Amino acid sequence: MRALRQLAKYVLRTPQRLLHPHRRQAAEAMLRAAPVNSVLVLCLGNICRSPYAAAQLREALGPAWTGRVDSAGFVGPGRPSPWEAVNVATEHGVDLSAHRSRTVVAEDITQFDLIIVMEAGQHTRLNKTLSACAPRVLVLGDLDPEPISQRTIVDPFGRGLGEFHSSYARIDRCTARLAAAISALRSTDPRPAR
Repeated sequence: MRALRQLAKYVLRTPQRLLHPHRRQAAEAMLRAAPVNSVLVLCLGNICRSPYAAAQLREALGPAWTGRVDSAGFVGPGRPSPWEAVNVATEHGVDLSAHRSRTVVAEDITQFDLIIVMEAGQHTRLNKTLSACAPRVLVLGDLDPEPISQRTIVDPFGRGLGEFHSSYARIDRCTARLAAAISALRSTDPRPAR
């Protein structure tokens, strides 16, 4: 029975695997379309994926980058990251111990050049919740340089340390690609950062 479920999951995720190279090219083309001086990273609760991704993106962009990187979520402001997130993030060189979640607000849409989401459905939720069309929204998993089984970067909350390691490793790969794309465009853009 388990083998049958795994086969069904594999078959259902085949479109994701096949579409991934095209989505990666489209994401990279979107990043090349205009300079990025500010990035907002979103996930559901802003306690596991988005604060970690924002910290890794800041690190990957380096001290020469003067733009803004922030994170937010759709639910539950003021919550700390769970101990699993703090521990695994520490192993990756990120300190989430002081992080407290914040909720995305309509003003965020106008303050950021680029919004990063962890799941495709979060783009729809963003537009529905805030009654505004976000200008440039990118699913972070679309930048994964490795073959994928799904577009979503899995929410590790409540799934154990192994899922945190897996999600954070994927976030590392994707934020490295994102930072490289942002930096490459900035090095060719003569306009000053805002």
